Amino acid sequence: MRAALRVPKLAVYVAGLVPAAWTFYLGLQDQLGPEPIKTLEQELGLWSLRFLLLCLLISPLRRAWGVDLLRYRRALGLLAFYYAALHLSAYVALDHGFDWPAIGRDILKRPYATIGMAAFVILVPLAATSNNAAIRRLGATAWARLHKLVYVAAILAAAHFLLIVKSWPAEPLLYAAATAALLAVRAFPSVLRHARRAAESVIPGRPQA
Repeated sequence: MRAALRVPKLAVYVAGLVPAAWTFYLGLQDQLGPEPIKTLEQELGLWSLRFLLLCLLISPLRRAWGVDLLRYRRALGLLAFYYAALHLSAYVALDHGFDWPAIGRDILKRPYATIGMAAFVILVPLAATSNNAAIRRLGATAWARLHKLVYVAAILAAAHFLLIVKSWPAEPLLYAAATAALLAVRAFPSVLRHARRAAESVIPGRPQA
């Protein structure tokens, strides 16, 4: 039996943006530690990854425990994009002071920056088409195929977090493991269906009487 949570979607957006407001508040109060810009960037980027993982968690929750949070997946995906945009804005404005040549060199030379930018580029069309009008315009099949890129974005975001933390503490490894586990759980039913179809295709038909 499925249990559907009935929280207004607006409440999800408001609650989702609270961490950003709190982080900016701490920054204004000079409470983000000795490297406030780096801390701000990493917190915003980490929340983007968290919301991406929550998006990936919705289908496994529905299948395994009957918890239906599908109506919130769009909000969680958009929150992931908003945090990624804030993360990138902090990188461009605060870290590099809109020095576009330096930003370009950084993206091309540093793998973590290249991967992070690739993840953001993928999130842009996903956010732009996260509305009913886009579904009607693209068609349900094409829209669903496009939004499967969220898997790639999640992998790249987890890799970005791993590479940006130089000492490799437990936290980025845990997020990478969570990403891999969620992708594996989501892929398993599809793999099982393909295996079943392949097995059925090689079973000889019954002889005709």
